[in-house]
Amino acid sequence: QVQLVESGGGLVQVGGSLRLSCAASGRTFSSYVMGWFRQAPGKEREFVAVISRSGGSRTFADSVKGRFSISRDNAENTVYLQMNSLKPEDTAVYYCAAKSEVYSRGLGYYTSPGGMDYWGKGTLVTVSS
Repeated sequence: QVQLVESGGGLVQVGGSLRLSCAASGRTFSSYVMGWFRQAPGKEREFVAVISRSGGSRTFADSVKGRFSISRDNAENTVYLQMNSLKPEDTAVYYCAAKSEVYSRGLGYYTSPGGMDYWGKGTLVTVSS
């Protein structure tokens, strides 16, 4: 089992940047596919980005392509979400998620919340205009 703790959220103006971090417990971080999801008030949780166990593959939601990037440091048990050119519609609670895998699947499998097993408590990002 893994525990996930997000940090780095806050208030930012339109066009600004933030970097979210997610620290994971345990010694098998490299066996987890890691992802970021978000949930705006009154809306369902939606996929943002996912990264493979090695960090060599990434997939993004269309709404954030070209603005957000995801990376991981397996030595530090941490995954990051760099968010640039932020828009008011990016305002949401951002959740880190993990799925333990022993074999490879296409990253599309992990773009649904049901594809993940472990969740952090979230960090709030507010983009003001």
